[in-house]
Amino acid sequence: MQSMNLKTLSRKLGLSQTTVSRALNGYPEVREETRARVLEAAERYNYRPNSRAKGLATGRSMSIGHVLPLGDQHQLVNPIFGDFIAGAGEVYAESGFDMVLSIVEPENELEAYRDLAAKRAVDGVIIHGPRQGDRRPDLLDNLGLPFVVHGRFPDHDSPYAWMDINNRRAFHRATEFLLDLGHERIAFINGVDDFDFARRRKAGYEQALIERGVLVDPDIQATGELSGRVGHRAARRMLDGPCPPTAILTSSIMAAFGVRRALDDLGLELGRDVSIVTHDDVLSYLDQGNALPLFTATRSSVRAAGHRCAEMLTGMIAEPGLPPGNDLWEAELTLGQSTGRARR
Repeated sequence: MQSMNLKTLSRKLGLSQTTVSRALNGYPEVREETRARVLEAAERYNYRPNSRAKGLATGRSMSIGHVLPLGDQHQLVNPIFGDFIAGAGEVYAESGFDMVLSIVEPENELEAYRDLAAKRAVDGVIIHGPRQGDRRPDLLDNLGLPFVVHGRFPDHDSPYAWMDINNRRAFHRATEFLLDLGHERIAFINGVDDFDFARRRKAGYEQALIERGVLVDPDIQATGELSGRVGHRAARRMLDGPCPPTAILTSSIMAAFGVRRALDDLGLELGRDVSIVTHDDVLSYLDQGNALPLFTATRSSVRAAGHRCAEMLTGMIAEPGLPPGNDLWEAELTLGQSTGRARR
């Protein structure tokens, strides 16, 4: 059945377009029996209001903003962002919201938020890649623009809405797992230092080593863009060193593939000569499969995270008085083919 427009639906109901629009958008002055009749007819005739018409009725833009800074060191320059948007987009489609994506140079990031607010182009924004000394929460508070953070700000005390995984606990557990297998030379390839997720993962890794009395060695740690290229380069440097690691922990499955390539270069066997534990964002295009996966990993779906962040933000927009919500998810440690006992 083809969908119809507001004018046709109103004519069939014998009501004004304003009344039908207000009934569909939850205005309290519409009588409940009228609202029920409108909703039933909308379902029967497959009526789906477009976001522009809905925005005119509610005074909203019916759009959600995402600002994406581009740069060699930025964590968003990877396919993970695509899966996050796929999850968020499911909610936007269900709720009648459009997405506004602003791609900017890093130095123009704050101005992009100001521009979105000044033009009233969006009803709220989702913030990606929170980092040390981040100026975005204070700016958005001053602009009066609702926001949800994918992650957490390490140094912002005022209440705000966020959704995150327990990065510290996940990497503490992953490091303990390798220690239990007898590994003591455990290397770590992490994201850029000032990103909050990277700081928390490093804290979990180092805490687990310290608790077991194992030396925290900066020579077998590396930070940077989480890509196969960086993972390969860092692993080659560490494995070519005088006291190479027997296990490597990485913050991204892309970096883990780079480490695996380094093992191949050196004729080392994955899981036998060197073990790898990674973080897997459960990317739809890079499924590890239902059988025993290649990598032992801490796993958490970034697509599900996108869905949840969008749910939180659209809820805040619908009910502006709601207190900011916080969601902290635990990552699952799953066994793969990439880990084995340390060789004596």
